[in-house]
Amino acid sequence: MIVAIHQPHFLPWQGYFDRMQKADLFILLDHVQFERQNYQNRVMIKTGEGARWITVPVLQVSQHDRIIDKLVENQSDGWLRWGRQIYLTIKYAYQGTPFFNEYAPALRDVFEARWERLVDLDLKLLEILRHALGIRTPMVRSSELNVPGQKNDLILGLCQAVGADTFLGGMGACRNYLDTDRFQRAGVKITWQNFVHPRHTQRPRQENFIEGLSALDLLFNCGPASAEILQGRTMAYAANA
Repeated sequence: MIVAIHQPHFLPWQGYFDRMQKADLFILLDHVQFERQNYQNRVMIKTGEGARWITVPVLQVSQHDRIIDKLVENQSDGWLRWGRQIYLTIKYAYQGTPFFNEYAPALRDVFEARWERLVDLDLKLLEILRHALGIRTPMVRSSELNVPGQKNDLILGLCQAVGADTFLGGMGACRNYLDTDRFQRAGVKITWQNFVHPRHTQRPRQENFIEGLSALDLLFNCGPASAEILQGRTMAYAANA
């Protein structure tokens, strides 16, 4: 069984879903420390001026806050509260794309709701995006597995807890610290993601294709073809010149 492990991200990019769809089980690493200036509460989208961050405001209770405990900042409850601001930013950026109206209602419902914990918001949006991308990989949360340790010990322990024989590593920091020999001795093979970002039409058009945006960019521009584009089965939508 191939297992991939990653923290819950806010409206993740295409590479996140590429690894999810290539795994037999996806473990959401939600019990580790929240990382500031990471992707757990922010992501980039494309506007007429280029890439722009959208960010969910969170409360800073402690430097050691875990993702599962991280609270959303909800003190500003007027009509410009953070959820409405984020939705309007997405709307203004993508309302001219061919498939915005197909996916916008579900997003609007999410951002009009009140969320107390960041992880619940992230998981709700993750379900919407992966369903739209045709990904059915089962998911489990690390907080439900009760595996101790950090880094190498934690990743190996999670693999063993679910009976994995292969760990599909991503493109981040784990490449620098995982002990492949130790995994091999434990009967767990390590393979690495080799993700090549698909090129597709981005509107409004700009000179260069922008990588690393939320998967919303793919869905709004390519709609039902997004799943096949992500899987590399079609290049029906040409990249910007």
